[in-house]
Amino acid sequence: MSAAKHILVVDDDATIRELIELALTDEGYEIIAARNGAEALAVVGAAPVDLILLDIRMPIMDGWTFARTYRDLPGPHAPIIVLTASRALPGAAADVAVAAFLAKPFEIAPLLAAVAHALTSHGPGTASS
Repeated sequence: MSAAKHILVVDDDATIRELIELALTDEGYEIIAARNGAEALAVVGAAPVDLILLDIRMPIMDGWTFARTYRDLPGPHAPIIVLTASRALPGAAADVAVAAFLAKPFEIAPLLAAVAHALTSHGPGTASS
């Protein structure tokens, strides 16, 4: 059996973090949570992750700032799935090489499908730099 994939969930809404954590833990993923981009940078600086689920509108450091800063770090980089209520996603998502995006509110099944797809499409070291 292969090791569990580590997924970083970055969202300032505790309810959303907990919901995602429960759903992904049930699927066998290891979850690390951060409340904002600054916490997320500390997490990725301490240990590599396989995937990042990223909210955009957060205090302290928003998702776009995190994504740009993360992409400037030495690679490889984990794929990023953006989770947001904003409707201006596609253009902005392309700016930071986002693997996928889900508009809030989202259903669990599409989230799980996006996670599985991102993890299989972007194997170790294959994420965009």
